[in-house]
Amino acid sequence: MKQLLQNLKTGEGVVADVPAPVAQPGRVLVRAASSLVSAGTERAFVELGRKSLLGKAKERPDLVGKVIEKVKSEGLLSTLQSVREKLDESHALGYSAAGVVVEVGEGVTEFRAGDRVACAGTGYAAHAELLSVPKNLCARLPDGVDFETGAFATLGAIALQGVRLAEPTLGESVVVIGLGLVGQLAAQLLKANGCRVFGVDLDASRVELAKSLGADDGCVPDAGWGAEACVVGTCCAEADRESCWASTIGIRPGPISRYRRTT
Repeated sequence: MKQLLQNLKTGEGVVADVPAPVAQPGRVLVRAASSLVSAGTERAFVELGRKSLLGKAKERPDLVGKVIEKVKSEGLLSTLQSVREKLDESHALGYSAAGVVVEVGEGVTEFRAGDRVACAGTGYAAHAELLSVPKNLCARLPDGVDFETGAFATLGAIALQGVRLAEPTLGESVVVIGLGLVGQLAAQLLKANGCRVFGVDLDASRVELAKSLGADDGCVPDAGWGAEACVVGTCCAEADRESCWASTIGIRPGPISRYRRTT
């Protein structure tokens, strides 16, 4: 079958011929009809792959730390060999798709061949002709929802998870940082939850879009008035960016009491 793969060393993508997956216990075999290309997560992967080894190290200091620990425990030569082997691997792109069930594995009773489903998960709902997806990462598509629309289901789930983790209550003020697709969805979910929603993005047009879709207000980052909760809808490479954003938004009257990243 055909599948889109990325070389971790060069960042180049290639449509490769790979063995088709077979039915496995607890999994659903899906023939993909549509898959989502993420402008955030996947673009970040591609851009990271195109960087030099030093550039990759700067972008992923967490992995550098793991390499250092491996050197301490296994030695320099063994670690270098492992790093080279890892960089020579190909990475499967994609994490959200939709299609038709062709077969189910042992223990799967929730789906049957012919069902139209949305699929999620890095390494599962990839850009490939045939997908082997754990049953808990599949959901039936309602009648009237086409495959192209269904391929966006994972983004809605990510936004919903961010809202759930923030645990907003009726009447609270919530800031959504990053008004890309996930941020826009999070803002609308929060509004439906009875919250006062404020959007923040570097792109003024995205702020205006959020306001037109129900957000109470928004701005390009400058200074904020504080909020009970904050949902970060951006793809951040560095973990400490969360605290930077939180302290920026919560200048007055006090710090944000809780915030969650959606990506």
